[in-house]
Amino acid sequence: MRPDVVTFWHGPLDRLRQTCLRSQVAAGHKVTVYSFDPLPGLPDGVGNAEAEAMLPHAFSEKLRPPEPDGSWRGWTILQFSDFFRMRLMAERTGLWLDADVLLLKPIEIDPDKPYFAWERPRQLGNSVLYLPPDDPIVRAFEGLMKQEELTPEWLALRHRIVFALRRLRGVSQRLSDIRISLYGPPALTALARRAGELQYALPKQSFYAVHAEPKLFFEPRDVSKLLGNPDVIGLHISPKGRGGEAPIPGSLYAWAAERFG
Repeated sequence: MRPDVVTFWHGPLDRLRQTCLRSQVAAGHKVTVYSFDPLPGLPDGVGNAEAEAMLPHAFSEKLRPPEPDGSWRGWTILQFSDFFRMRLMAERTGLWLDADVLLLKPIEIDPDKPYFAWERPRQLGNSVLYLPPDDPIVRAFEGLMKQEELTPEWLALRHRIVFALRRLRGVSQRLSDIRISLYGPPALTALARRAGELQYALPKQSFYAVHAEPKLFFEPRDVSKLLGNPDVIGLHISPKGRGGEAPIPGSLYAWAAERFG
């Protein structure tokens, strides 16, 4: 089946994300962005849904206190989205794609099986994610979200030691402060391994061909080989602050901007 695409966004949408969302619509998917506030600049064909009903804004305070003006700080947005995508899975809303995933072709899934890909040799990515609502990974996150301290029972020993030392030194009393990706790809990988689901992982080339090297997307180069690779379904960009830049002629970004507007 061709699933609906869902994601979460907090703050203004930059030029890159608008291009990526257009590519997801162009691939034939129904696309919905969840947010706490209205999102100006959403491309035509992209819906906007209220995030509060899926995961309350107040949940962010389990990660870290907000700034005096109420805005989120540090890693809050990224870590909140790690939990938000699991809530979307539990509610069977569709396939999660990060807003910076440029889709080159439609995605087809089996709704009874996980859908994800290797981001690195020993780590799954969670930028492209589908899990059945009764999947063990979803159930594990559902249990974790009921905690106040958000301490995963699958937490690696090295992270337990780091956290214990930070508490002893008075550096931090919050586990969420020890690593930005604590609830993201490492957690997904550990839980998929425990559930015997690594067999479902697609090759890295399927979505993460340029993920670790943004210059492959933003800077001029011959892109024909990448675009002609049948194993490449989409590209998670990971712009590293370059999402608002104008496309440089001859770059993969320029090709995408011309194709998707």
